[in-house]
Order: sequence, then structure tokens, then C-alpha cells
Amino acid sequence: MRPARREVNPCARRGLPARCFSRLDPVMSDHLKGLLITGLGVLLIVPDSLFVRLIGADALTIAFWRSLLTAAAIGLWVLVTRGPGAFGAVLRLGPAAWAYAAATGLTGLLFVLAVSMTSVANVVFIIAAMPAFAALLSWAFLGERPSRRTVATILVVMVGIGVIALGSGETEGATFVGDMVALAVALAFAIALTIARSLRADSMVPAIPVGYFAAAVLLFFVSEPMSVPAGDWIFVALHGGVFIAGATALIAIGPRYLPSAEVALLILLESVLAPLLVWLVLGETVGVWTLAGGALVLGALAASNAVALAGKRRVRVAPGTSVPPPLPPGNGAPPGA
Repeated sequence: MRPARREVNPCARRGLPARCFSRLDPVMSDHLKGLLITGLGVLLIVPDSLFVRLIGADALTIAFWRSLLTAAAIGLWVLVTRGPGAFGAVLRLGPAAWAYAAATGLTGLLFVLAVSMTSVANVVFIIAAMPAFAALLSWAFLGERPSRRTVATILVVMVGIGVIALGSGETEGATFVGDMVALAVALAFAIALTIARSLRADSMVPAIPVGYFAAAVLLFFVSEPMSVPAGDWIFVALHGGVFIAGATALIAIGPRYLPSAEVALLILLESVLAPLLVWLVLGETVGVWTLAGGALVLGALAASNAVALAGKRRVRVAPGTSVPPPLPPGNGAPPGA
């Protein structure tokens, strides 16, 4: 008999480490897939605030089209990939699932209102604090006691939000009321994420178009859908039908391949890139108070999740040890900024 043929690692054949990326290394390929999917999803969220600024219509009208087109696009995706039964299955989970859909629909309206009332930087920095609120709600309603690292992160985040709100009167285009609406967006996101964690369903994605569609129906009666200027319809279509819908789908898929801490770190990029994009296109500047508060919020969240990620990697090498879980990344709720 011929001796069994010995397979040679293609990485070793090229003089590379044994754990290098290759098609024969599913762990690394899944990780790269997660980075690409989540990264693309984050990039699709970035222009969200810019579209609200570019469309020449009132906030309620923009929120109507954003909600309706996002619902249509995500609903079609769910219908094609999971079938019509997916909607009924998630809604049969009961009042909690309905509350999740309602919180989802509310975020779309509140986000557009916040962007129309205060600076983009203030909005995205405040909404970035959502994981801290989700951790508090999970502690209060799910009994998930936060670690000391999480408590410290929450305290720093609260200080950062306070700095942003305190400086609203001195920041061009920023208002305290608009900041409070942005805070309501973060709370609504946190409520949706906490509900999703409590249900522990396979996926709450089918409930997202239900919530957006319900919001669109209500907004239809208080908005002027046909008041959009002729040259802005392309922005309307891209905003809800492509960018927000695509971001929602991709960020829902990404965590299947990445640790939650890595997803959280990637999502934080949106808070940096969105104000930069608005500044480049429209010249909207970021105030000193906003920069200081935003640095506290993003720095605390980034440090917390980086520590969690490093700890998880150490656990793989030393089984039996444990680290506190990372702050929720926010992907349990639909992206809104």
C-alpha cells in the first residue's frame, strides 16, 4: 500500500505562520468576512445625517420616506431570505416583540428630528452612548449585573454627554432641546436592544420593517410626502432604500462572525466619520465642547471594548479564566445614525 499523502499547510509552504489566512483556515476567513460585512454596514450608516441635511423638506416628511423605504427594502430582504412566515414568527413572541418594533420605529422619527434640531456631531456622539444605557437597562430589568469596568465606562459616558449638553449654547447649530431628542434616540435604541436580549430569539430583524412601516403609516397623516423638491428625490431613494436598509441588514449579519466587542469598536467609527463627512460637504464645524464630550464618550467605550476583546483573546489561550462581557455593541437594535 502507498503511504498516506501528507497534506502541507499552504501557509507553511510559503514560509508564512501556520495561522495565516487561507481558504483552509475557516476561523480566519470568517473573521475577515465579519470585518468586511460589519465595516461596509458602518460605512453605509455614515451618510445618514448628511442625507437629512441635503433633503429640502421638513423633518416629518424626511422621517416618513426614510421609514417607508427602509421598511420596504428590509421587508423585501426578509421575505426573500426567510419567507413570509418570518414576520408572523417574530410577532408571535408577544408584547415584547411588539414593543421592540415600536421602539425601532420611534428611533427613525427621533433621529431625523434630532439632526434637524442640533448639530450632527452632538447627535452621533450622544447616540454613541447607547451601549451604556443598554447596560443599565439590562441590569435593571434582566438582572445582568455590570462589571466594575462597565460601571466606570457608564460614569465617564454620562460626564461626556453632560459636557456636550453644557456646551450646546456655545456650539454653532447646536441646541439643548435637540441634544435631549438625541438622548431619547439612544434610550429608544437601548430599550430595543434590551428587549432583544430578553427574548433571546434567533433574530429580531423581521420586526424591524414592521416597526418602520408602522411609523411611516402614522407619519403619513402629519407630514407632506409630496413636498420634496424635484431634485431631491434621488437623495430620498438612496437614504432609506439603500443606505439605511443596507446598513441594517449588514450590521445584523456581521456579529455572526465577529465578537461583540469588535463589532462595537467598528460601529464607533460612524461617530467619527459622520461629522467629518458633514463638515467636508456642508462645512458644519464641530465645537470645542462637542469635541471634548465626544472624546470622553468614544474614548470610554473604545477602551472598555478593547479591554474586553483583549481579555477574550487571553481566555482562548488560558481556558478556565473569565472576563467581564463587553458593553452591548448596539447591533441588537437597528442603526439610526
